[in-house]
Amino acid sequence: MTAKLYVGNIPFSTTDQELQNVFAQHGNVVSAKVITDRYSGRSRGFGFVEMSSVDEAQNAITHLNGTEFGGRILVVNEARPQDKRPPFRGGQRGPREYASPSQSQDTSASMADVTDRAQATDSSQLSPGIS
Repeated sequence: MTAKLYVGNIPFSTTDQELQNVFAQHGNVVSAKVITDRYSGRSRGFGFVEMSSVDEAQNAITHLNGTEFGGRILVVNEARPQDKRPPFRGGQRGPREYASPSQSQDTSASMADVTDRAQATDSSQLSPGIS
């Protein structure tokens, strides 16, 4: 059974191969991946290493957590499962709802309606202070 490790605070110049080499000293490495920004391609400063057994993973945690690598102190621990996130929808906040022509109401008022409303409202109905 494999065990996945989180490796944090790695130097931004670290490659997948370098990460694998560091962990290979403590057991059989199945995979090593430095996480990069999807737009810039630059390292995000952390990665994941998959070891071939739980014992090897625990050995790597014991020996590498808190050690210096490339001028930085590594953080190594067991990786947590990735949270389920809703799919990215391109910035939309919800479904757009457009009224179909059959659902739309005629909101246009004729000039006669506006004139009738203006004449029906006399100044006595207005609140005090407004003339």
